[in-house]
Formats: sequence, C-alpha cells, structure tokens
Amino acid sequence: MKSLRSLNKYIFKYRWKLLLGLFFVAISVIFGILPAELVRESFNIVEEAIKQYQTDENFDYSDLRSKLVLFGFIIIGSSLLKGLFMFFMRQTIIVASRHIEYDMKNEIFDQYQKLSLAFYKRNKTGDLMNRISEDVSRVRMYLGPAIMYTFNVGITLLLIVPIMFYWSPRLTLYVLAPLPVLAGSIYYVSKKINQKSEQVQRQLSTISSFVQEAFSGIRVLKAYVREEKSLQDFGDEANHYFERNKELYRINALFFPLMILLIGISTILTIFIGGQETIAGKISPGVIAQFIIYVNMLTWPVASIGWVTSLVQRAAASQERINEFLRIEPEIVNPSQEDFHFQGNIEFKNVSFRYPDTGIEALKDLSFSLESGKSLAIVGKTGSGKSTIANLVARLYDVDSGHILVDGQDITNVNLNHLRQSIGYVPQEAFLFSTDIARNISFGIDDNSIELVEEAAKNAHLHDNIMEFPNGYQTKVGERGVTLSGGQKQRLSIARAIIKKPPVLILDDCLSAVDTETEEKILTNLKKLIDQSTSLIISHRVSSVKNADHIIVLEEGKVIEQGKHADLMELKGYYQNMYDQQLLEEGKKMLS
Repeated sequence: MKSLRSLNKYIFKYRWKLLLGLFFVAISVIFGILPAELVRESFNIVEEAIKQYQTDENFDYSDLRSKLVLFGFIIIGSSLLKGLFMFFMRQTIIVASRHIEYDMKNEIFDQYQKLSLAFYKRNKTGDLMNRISEDVSRVRMYLGPAIMYTFNVGITLLLIVPIMFYWSPRLTLYVLAPLPVLAGSIYYVSKKINQKSEQVQRQLSTISSFVQEAFSGIRVLKAYVREEKSLQDFGDEANHYFERNKELYRINALFFPLMILLIGISTILTIFIGGQETIAGKISPGVIAQFIIYVNMLTWPVASIGWVTSLVQRAAASQERINEFLRIEPEIVNPSQEDFHFQGNIEFKNVSFRYPDTGIEALKDLSFSLESGKSLAIVGKTGSGKSTIANLVARLYDVDSGHILVDGQDITNVNLNHLRQSIGYVPQEAFLFSTDIARNISFGIDDNSIELVEEAAKNAHLHDNIMEFPNGYQTKVGERGVTLSGGQKQRLSIARAIIKKPPVLILDDCLSAVDTETEEKILTNLKKLIDQSTSLIISHRVSSVKNADHIIVLEEGKVIEQGKHADLMELKGYYQNMYDQQLLEEGKKMLS
C-alpha cells in the first residue's frame, strides 16, 4: 500500500469533489434504509387491522388505506431520491477519478518525454504503453469504484446492523453469518479472475505484437513465401489466447451463482429464524420483511469487500510499476532558462563517449572545431562514431569526458530547448508520423503555411513526387511512412529539417536511400542553405562530402585523416581508397 501514497496529491487536489461524493453516498444509503422501515410498519398496521377485523366486522378500512397509500408514495419517493443521489455520487467520485486518470497520464507522458534516449533503449515500447494505459486504468479503479464502495459498505453496515440488532440480535447473527463467507469467496474468485485476466491480457499483447510485426514486415514475409508458416504461428498464438479465455470464463461463471447462493441462504435463514422468533412473540412479521430488504441491501456492499480488496491489490501493484518510471531522474536536464541564440560555432575538446547500455566506446579523445557558417563532413566505416557526434551535438547524450563547446560555452550550461530549436537534424533513419505529408514537413514549426511546405519540399527534391499522389500534400503517409519509398522518406525528413531554416544543419547519412543523380540535385538545392548555416554532414559517400569546407575521417572513434577533398586525395590513404572504390561501383552501375 506504500506505493499508493503517491496518489495523495491527487486526492488532495480533488478533495472537495470526493468529499461531496462521500456525502452523497451517505444520503443515498439513508434513503435506501427508509423503505425497509415503512415496509415493517406497513406489515404491523395490516396485522393490527386483521386482528381488529376478526373482532369487529364493521371495521373502517379508510384509515388503513390512507396510511398504506402514504407509505407507498414515501417508498417511491425515497427510491427516486436514492437513485438521484447515487447519480450525484457517481458524478462526483467517478468523475473525480477520471480527472485523476487524466492528470496521471499527462504526468507519465511528460516524464517519458523528459527521459533520455538510453531509457528507451532499455525499455520496450509495449511496456511503456502498458504503464500509461492499463496500469493507470487499474489505479483509477482504486480511486473511483474502490473508494465509493468502501465508504458505501462502511455507511451501510454502520446504519443497518445496529437497527437489526435493536429488533432481534439472534436473527441478526444468523442473517449476517453467510455474508463474511460471501466476502471471502468473492475475494478468492476475484483474485483468480484477476490472475487469469492478466494471462489473457499478456497473450493478447503477444498476438498484437505478432500481427503488428507481420504487417510491418509484409514485404519480407511475401518475398520469402512464409504466409502459410505465419498463419500457422498466428493460429498457435490464437489457440493459446482461446485456452486462456476458457479458463477465465470457467472461473467467472462461479461469481454470480455463488453470490446468489449465499444471498438465498441468508434469505432462507431470515424467514426460518424470523418465523421462529415471530411464533415465540419476540418480533412482529414486519421485522421479517424488514430484514429481507436489509439482506438484499447488505449483499452487494459486503460482496464488494472482496472485489475492492482485489482492486486495491491490483492498483498497488500497478502504481508501483508507474512509480518505478516516475522516480527515474532524467539524465539530461535543461540547466538554464536564459535565452541562447546558437550562432553555430562547435568545438569538441578531447571528447570520449561510451554508450551506457552496450558499453561500446564510440569516441576516444576526439577533438575538432567547426566555425559558424562553415561545413564539416565526417566519413568513416560503419561503427566509427559518426552518428554519435550528431547525437552529442544535439545533446541527446552527455559525454563521459572532455567538453563540447557551442559558441564558446559548455553545451551542458546552455538552454537545452533553445539549443535543439536551433538545430535542423536529419537522422539516419527517417521517422514519419501517421498523418499527411504537409504536417510531417511542418512538424518542427508553428507556421504550417503551404508556401513554406512547398518551398522545403522543392529544396529536398520531393515536390514533383508529392504532386504525383492523388491527394498531393494531403496524402496520408501511413504508419511510419509505410506508403512512401525509402528515398521519399529521407527527402521528406530533409524537408522537415530545412523548413526551420536552422542556424545549424546536421545531415546524418540521410541520402543513403537515393541515387547519385538525385543526391546531386538535393545537395545543389541545399547549397544555399548549407552556405548560410553551420553544417555537419555525415555520410559514407564521398560524393556527399567532397564540397565541404573540411572533412574528417573517423576510425574506431578517432580521427585518422582530415583536410579538404583535394588534400585528402593527395594523402592516398583511406579517403582516396573509399573514393576510388565508390567511383568504380558507379561505373559498373552505369555499364549495367
């Protein structure tokens, strides 16, 4: 239960709604008790009337009739008022729990956005989604129904049991005897249902992941003619889901029959023991009717004790999972709220960096500088540390040792939001959102006018392709841009970066999926922007970097060659070998 203490801030925030709801619970219970009292009184009046009729055949029924009609109207009115206050109860407590659910999801989502990339590499997306959806829903059940029914049970027992003891202690003990058994049975059944439900939910997640993976990789699936095998595997997973559901509903089938059985036992005991008490002259027949109503009033509140206990256990477990992520301190925080206008001067001083989860040492004592308005190209083999440099400049990670200076200031001391807003970053893997092309391009700016979007698309050599689509810029790109080719996704990602007209432009091997001719056109279109910005160009193609002001060649996180294109060609080292090899490959493609 310690984990649920973190919810106190929400309970305090909505305390007046919750307190008002608890007041409505109490009022609804009072109006629920009143009809039982009137029913008892009605039985007693009728019994007296029967006795008088037996001694006086001219007995006047008008007084009896008027009393019974009055009691009937009061009972109907009490039932209506009970229903009204139950409505108010749900409109306060349940609505308050929905507000808390909304606040919790926003808090968790905000925390997720603050956490670094390393966090997302350590945790699966499905688990993150489950905590913000399923776990929050379980906690809401504690804050809404669990609180409501717990108070309802308390008030109902507090008001009804003393009345029952007042009329007949012996009958009360017999009537209440099955109710603890009912609560314990419901708790046991609910616990089993929850265990089976979690198994069903996990299997459903497995099926969802299987289907999502199959649809995302449908091209590979078809290329390897694995449709039949995929269908067979899906059938196996579906069968597991079917078996889990059967187990769940076998247990679920016990819930209401068990409840009805124990209610029936209480009712039989009420009539049997109450009849004995009536014959003995200890109670009136009206008390039996009153107790039958009370039994039905107590049944669900007492039964809900077991259900509520199960809800609290599930909520505590879910809140602990939520707290686990909320307690994580972001590794990268914004150190300053002061304005920072990034001019584009970048300097690496003896920078070393090792990825925290894999332990791979990406950079080793790396030093270089890039002046504002100049372009720096970085080439090297896969795994040489090229993309790591881009991540460090955008401060997606912090260095292990050394310093990165931006405009002469340590990158860890400047306004992080302003730093990133000044950078147009095109990552190696283009990610697109499931919306239309125009919104994907204008994602990084507030002004999404079509003129700016078209200009960016033209500079990325994408406009003509877009206009070939039936809906033009309103074409939906599908999940992760599945409707676009690899080259189109990369060019759209470039358009999204350059529409900002950023002072610093980082192109991280973002032209790998386009042909050399298209690459040349894009670079020509971007030349004006590159000349106006500080540009960091990362590529494995010499054709992408040969016009840069300065080129460095990386190997295992260290600079092995650097200079202009002509200088590096004269060295006749790694750079020239890479250039000759790519020139030979291009020649072969042209001949074929």
